[in-house]
Amino acid sequence: MNKVMQFLETKVMPTAQKIGSQHHLLAIRNGILSTLPLTIIGSFFVILLNFPIAGYDEFIADFRPVLDIPFRFTVGAMALYASFGVAYALAGHYKLDQLSTALLSVLAFLITSIVPIQVTEPVAGVIEAGRWLNISSLSAQSLFGAIVTSLLTVEIFRFFIKRDIRIKLPDSVPPMVANSFTALIPTLCVIVLFWLVRHVLHFDINSVITLLISPLKDFLVGNSLFGGLLTIFLVVFFWALGIHGPAIMGPIIRPMWDASILENMEVFASTGDAYNLPTLFTEQFIQWFVWIGGAGSTLALVVLFMFSKATFLKELGKLSFLPGLFNINEPIIFGAPIVMNPILIIPFILAPLVNGIVSYLFFQFHLIPMIMAKLPFTVPAPIAAIISTDWTIMAGVLVILNFCISLAIYFPFFKMFEKQHLEQEKEQSQSKTA
Repeated sequence: MNKVMQFLETKVMPTAQKIGSQHHLLAIRNGILSTLPLTIIGSFFVILLNFPIAGYDEFIADFRPVLDIPFRFTVGAMALYASFGVAYALAGHYKLDQLSTALLSVLAFLITSIVPIQVTEPVAGVIEAGRWLNISSLSAQSLFGAIVTSLLTVEIFRFFIKRDIRIKLPDSVPPMVANSFTALIPTLCVIVLFWLVRHVLHFDINSVITLLISPLKDFLVGNSLFGGLLTIFLVVFFWALGIHGPAIMGPIIRPMWDASILENMEVFASTGDAYNLPTLFTEQFIQWFVWIGGAGSTLALVVLFMFSKATFLKELGKLSFLPGLFNINEPIIFGAPIVMNPILIIPFILAPLVNGIVSYLFFQFHLIPMIMAKLPFTVPAPIAAIISTDWTIMAGVLVILNFCISLAIYFPFFKMFEKQHLEQEKEQSQSKTA
């Protein structure tokens, strides 16, 4: 075991840290995270549009088109906001003008994602004759295209600035004005390039990228049990090494997670049927049914610590309980520690995998509808699970069941760990009295 831990520490950890600190991946992670408030608020409107009360649909029928607007301009345009956030984050790394670069990225994304529609035969009360823009392509279906477009835009902008190919103004000109003129040549290049690719050559960047990434997305965050378990394993594996698991996996998995939950929300908003949604292994599935108390299902370990005979473990359990209740588990991960701990790493990895399998079976047998809302990660798991599955009480029952399973898995390892601490405390007590 010691040799394995040494290998992980010397070989695997440095590679993982390099991946996690790669600036393009960091920009993707930070840019996607910047849209989090929009998706959460959009989720509340999804819930508001589909409240499971008899007669509710008839009650809001006249107001539904108005209530649907916040959802359409948050979740329904998420790729547009992501294009701004990713470019803004990457431009900050390169020390470029972030505002100009991010706005240029939005422009590039709009050019590549929207093809104007010419309506010659109007439909009364629906659409008039004229030239229209279809904003449906700004939603989750174009998220990966938005990311790639943003990265390319920033790199093109950087190419010109690095080689000092720009319009220069005297130093007396205000910086905001000078920055605008600096961006003129890169802006022209970006517009012409993406216009030629999309509207002259008719090459749809968003569709091609989505097609290329869809097999990986369907495997990791789709409905594959093996893919879902692999995602869970990788996150807790990196945590066990002392590396923030979502920080390493985030740049790769988060765009897929966000695209999946947004697709679920859009389908649910249209159909109101939570049992037949596109994706099972969303981030929210893992958050509420697998990470009970945080990655590794550590709330169970916290509770065991609270009743420990070892003074240190008991005090740590008390300190970690309230954060753990709200899914914050750094105190227990680094306090116990679980990191690089041969005893606690085993249940830390095993418990969430078992929870994932049990939860998968509940969903497969339609005992619980699929996830249709995105709530803040600090909402206690039973409550969030009930709300995000269209107010299904059985979802809360499953959370409690998985918590009990985690308790059973952690218990024998906890007793071994407790025994070590009791012996240490006994030795310390004897040395003080000697």
